[in-house]
Amino acid sequence: MSQARNSTARSLAAHAVLILYTAIALFPVFVVVVNSFKNRRAIFADPLAVPTADTFDLIGYRTVLAQGDFFLYFQNSLIVTVASLFFVLLFGAMAAFALSEYRFRGNTLTGLYLALGIMIPIRLGTVAILQMMVASGLVNTLTALVLVYTAQGLPLAVFILSEFMRGVSDDLKNAGRIDGLSEYTIFFRLVLPLVRPAMATVAVFTMIPIWNDLWFPLILAPSEATKTITLGSQVFIGQFVTNWNAVLAALSLAILPVLVLYLIFSRQLIRGITAGAVK
Repeated sequence: MSQARNSTARSLAAHAVLILYTAIALFPVFVVVVNSFKNRRAIFADPLAVPTADTFDLIGYRTVLAQGDFFLYFQNSLIVTVASLFFVLLFGAMAAFALSEYRFRGNTLTGLYLALGIMIPIRLGTVAILQMMVASGLVNTLTALVLVYTAQGLPLAVFILSEFMRGVSDDLKNAGRIDGLSEYTIFFRLVLPLVRPAMATVAVFTMIPIWNDLWFPLILAPSEATKTITLGSQVFIGQFVTNWNAVLAALSLAILPVLVLYLIFSRQLIRGITAGAVK
């Protein structure tokens, strides 16, 4: 009885912490969106105030839609993010399944090697990555960004998913093997549905850095045809003058897809975080 109470208390505490974290994380988003609908003077006079009849102004959104190809930047970011997430979840789940299911010599070392990317930032290899992309003819292509972001997200995916996959019942998998199911069928039909909360957690924590990244788009794909939304927003930031209305409007529009994807994954994300908290 006391164990059940402790488990419930931990789950409630995890939910409370997540709600508090969400509120703190969304406050800057609120400030950006609110100020995107105000004129320049109101932005600097009272940045926390909501727009009024006197301060309401859509000049930022008109500027964003008039200058540059915002919809192309948006499309590029969406393609890169969705493709990278797909490969990170697919390859990360497959590697995690192999590490958790099959025992072989070097299993621990392989898992450690795959997790090294969490401790070593991929930006340290920027020069080598750029040289590889130039040699491969992939500079100024979305493929280059997808490859880099997939490599960037795999270590965290393998680390998280392997822990959750170890908790999947061996009896369930052995029953599938007795029924004649292949290892691929067991992986896709039995194991993946049971680790959906962990998959959603990995997706959320992988998606946001990819969507907001400026470093690799600036180095690997700076051309007009391959600019992402974050890089495209920099056109409004000058050395001496910055069009804050346009910058805030562009950032507000860029936030929308992230919020939509977050809402899609939110229920599974909460389950994944609370499951890890009460284990």
